Amino acid sequence: MADESAAVLSEEDVMDALSNVIDPELGLDFVELGLIYGVELLDGNVKVTFTLTTPGCPIGPQVNEQIEEFVGELDGVKTVASEMVFTPAWSPDLMSEDAKFALGY
Repeated sequence: MADESAAVLSEEDVMDALSNVIDPELGLDFVELGLIYGVELLDGNVKVTFTLTTPGCPIGPQVNEQIEEFVGELDGVKTVASEMVFTPAWSPDLMSEDAKFALGY
């Protein structure tokens, strides 16, 4: 019997998918590092706003690809757009307690 109710995409689902996006230098995910600034959901269209630890960090294009790949695999996602911003600037204060512990903050 097919499930009649369509999967309802939530911000939590998207954040779970984003926890697969890893900063290669720090070895921690973007959610733990506090690099995900926002998730917008509208009829299966997802927009993710993120930052990097420093504006000169060269992994921006790689991060865009990973966000599109991991979020795009979720049920109910039609499109994925990601936007890299540097305002407000990232700081270690945005990290989870686990990430702060892992990195010695």
